[in-house]
Amino acid sequence: MQRYGRCSVTGAGPTLERVKRASDREHGQASIETVVLLPVLVAVTFAMWQAALAGWTLVSAQSAARAAARAALAGSPARPAALAALPEAMRRGARIDEGGGTVTVRVPIPAVLPGFDADVAASAAEVRS
Repeated sequence: MQRYGRCSVTGAGPTLERVKRASDREHGQASIETVVLLPVLVAVTFAMWQAALAGWTLVSAQSAARAAARAALAGSPARPAALAALPEAMRRGARIDEGGGTVTVRVPIPAVLPGFDADVAASAAEVRS
C-alpha cells in the first residue's frame, strides 16, 4: 500500500507540497541574488572597459612619442608628427614636450564614466648614430 506524496520505491522523502514550497523559496532567493549581482557585474564591466581604454591610450601615446622623435631626428617639427600619430579622439587634450633629446607625449585617458580624470605619458629619445 502506497502512501500519498511519498516515493513509491522507498516510501521516504518530503511530500509534493513541501517540495513546491521549497521551490518557491528558492525562486525568491534567486531574484535577490540577481538584484545584488547585477550592479556588481555592471561595475566590473565598466572597470574592464576603462582599463581597455587606458591600455589603448598608452599604446597610442607611445606610438606618437616615437613618431615625434623620428620627426625631430629628421629635422621636422615634433608636435605635428605626434598629433598625426594619435587617433583623432585623443588629439584634443594631448601635450607634447621636447627637451634634452627626448620627446614626451601626455594624453588624457577617455573616460567611460564622468569623474574619471587620468592621463598617461610616454617618452622617446632622439637617438643619433
